[in-house]
Amino acid sequence: MEENWNLARKRNSLYIRAAMIQAIREFFIDKDYLEVETPSRIPGPAPECHIDAIPSDGWYLHTSPELCMKRLLAAGYPRIFQITRCFRGEERGSLHIPEFTLLEWYTSGADYFRMMEECEELIVHVALSLGHEGKIHYRGKEIDIRTPWERISVKDAFMRYSTVTMEKALKDDCFDEIMIREIEPRFADTNRLVFLYDYPVAMGALARVKKTDPEVAERFELYMGGLELANAFSELTDPAEQRARFEEELKNRRASGRVVYPMPEKFLSELINMPESSGIALGVDRLAMIFTDSASIDDVVAFTPEEL
Repeated sequence: MEENWNLARKRNSLYIRAAMIQAIREFFIDKDYLEVETPSRIPGPAPECHIDAIPSDGWYLHTSPELCMKRLLAAGYPRIFQITRCFRGEERGSLHIPEFTLLEWYTSGADYFRMMEECEELIVHVALSLGHEGKIHYRGKEIDIRTPWERISVKDAFMRYSTVTMEKALKDDCFDEIMIREIEPRFADTNRLVFLYDYPVAMGALARVKKTDPEVAERFELYMGGLELANAFSELTDPAEQRARFEEELKNRRASGRVVYPMPEKFLSELINMPESSGIALGVDRLAMIFTDSASIDDVVAFTPEEL
């Protein structure tokens, strides 16, 4: 019988991916994190204007495990992680797939700057486990993974790389467009990993407002080889403020003709018990793309939707 060549050609990438996931687990277990599993089907996701959940028999497939994981934080689990399948509608391309793998972890008593440090520790650990020391080769570029990595605020990135200010981009509703067209490509030009931090409050629906600057939220994204790999927050723990932000997101979804999700009442009712903490979501498939030097997410997953 002739083997399926498209599956067979991925053999090396899938072995590297498996070793990478094993190294991720080792990292968190050694740091005394509890690995958890939360449901894939939930009554409704955290309402975010530009993320669409996939319906499932009256409920929805989760777009991330954050609501359930934060409820575990609120119940007294201080250090948790999860590697899970997540689902998002209307997402398909060389970097996007409707069913993907996400790593999320949460730490009580830590802010987003501590999460940056832990992110550095994790990826260096995985790189060493896979035989990379100090550098990784990706898409013809040698990426220097020695720490500390570059840190740049969103406001400074707009000043340095954009034709408009951050404030004007927000006013003209073209923040995401400017990010994609003018700022993110500059991160592909560097051989360093980059933390982009301190997003406008409007761009951090579940993030805590920075005490020293009420215009920004304590959020960062990590870029590696031009790829956005991770999104992190110092977590918002004020139920009233979180409800107001969710209501604004639902209002925006309604105005744009998108499905309006039910308010996550159980999450909101337990949020008052959640300690000061930080959390992060990291794309496992994209990290696998870097460690296998792959141009497309299709090359690091066993099956794409089109192959089923």
